Amino acid sequence: MSTQTSLSTFLESSRIRNIILYVILFNAVILGLETSDAVMARAGELILTLDRICLAIFVAELVAKLIAYRLRFFRDGWNVFDFVIVGLSLVPAAQGFSALRALRILRVLRVVSAAPRLRRVVEGFVTALPGMGSVFLLMALIFYIGAVMATKLFGSSFPDWFGTLGRSGYSLFQIMTLESWSMGIVRPVMEVYPHAWGFFVPFIMVTTFAVVNLLVGLIVNSMQDAHQEESVASTDAYRADMQEKLLTLEAKLDQLIAARRD
Repeated sequence: MSTQTSLSTFLESSRIRNIILYVILFNAVILGLETSDAVMARAGELILTLDRICLAIFVAELVAKLIAYRLRFFRDGWNVFDFVIVGLSLVPAAQGFSALRALRILRVLRVVSAAPRLRRVVEGFVTALPGMGSVFLLMALIFYIGAVMATKLFGSSFPDWFGTLGRSGYSLFQIMTLESWSMGIVRPVMEVYPHAWGFFVPFIMVTTFAVVNLLVGLIVNSMQDAHQEESVASTDAYRADMQEKLLTLEAKLDQLIAARRD
């Protein structure tokens, strides 16, 4: 067995995966503690040292994967994801890079790449993006039509909410999320335009209860497909393992039978 094969087998073992997962979770706690001034005043040096140790482990893991997989490393999207996340953490804390340094918390997202089940969920979500794109396009058309109508109907009396297309779109988004939509926007508008409910109620019915639920349904279906694929993969792996054990048992039985005949 070559060195690269041995290294790749070592990196893909469940023990190493679990260790990396625990380091990611521990590092998430450390990054959270860094936001507390009281904690940093007491144990700032220790926390920064632990953060550097976690980062060193991540870098060592990536270097080992680069040695084991070489160019194949960049063919896996999850490896590229880990490479970018760790690379952002290595950006020096100099002037102009403070915003990038704040992105260190993105290291927590490595939990997704380290946990196979989470990876399947994300992959299932990604497969739903084409269908979601169609729903987003439909919603954008509805919002554009609604924003034009709201600006024409209510813009003169309520310029802060419906004075421009942008303000109308934002107000309609607030109404779609049902956040203070009645007492905050619709009822004040109805005091000036008593029949305004004839615009807002159908808009809520179409967006909140129809289009948004359609989007949720697409995501749920993709998650179910991902779960089904995971179950099929587990079943196939179990069958392959059982077949291998049966073949090994048959070979041993043949050896025992042959030994008795001799």
